Amino acid sequence: MRRLGLKIGVCMGAVAAATAFAQLPTVELSAGIHLIRAEVAYTFDTRGQGLMFRKALGPNEGMFFVFPRAEIHCMWMKNTLIPLSVAFLDEKGRVVSISDMQPQTEISHCAAAPAKFALEMSHGWFAAKGIRSGATIIGVDKAPAAR
Repeated sequence: MRRLGLKIGVCMGAVAAATAFAQLPTVELSAGIHLIRAEVAYTFDTRGQGLMFRKALGPNEGMFFVFPRAEIHCMWMKNTLIPLSVAFLDEKGRVVSISDMQPQTEISHCAAAPAKFALEMSHGWFAAKGIRSGATIIGVDKAPAAR
């Protein structure tokens, strides 16, 4: 299992993963004055894959997860090679909680309240930008609907 119990029996190599990521839509988000370019994981398979096997992220790049409904979603870092921070967001883009995650671990990091979205960025990105619970990420409405 990868994230939220979504990764069941799905095994992809780094080459296949790179190909899949090239096909993901992107969305431009903002957190105050900070612009974010995020690939969107909005299907069962892409949410399960997440940032697995990635070796790097650009300074303001991330992965935006769109879930079918607001719930207490959890993330973990199995097969994820880079340290990440995740912000869980409600339906309006308000940050409900942020967790820092270490590579290749299976520790669950769960939202503190029901979340409709999650935004993964490089480890420490949110803290470095002064983004905390209660902040709003603008542009969540531009992402494709969950499937």
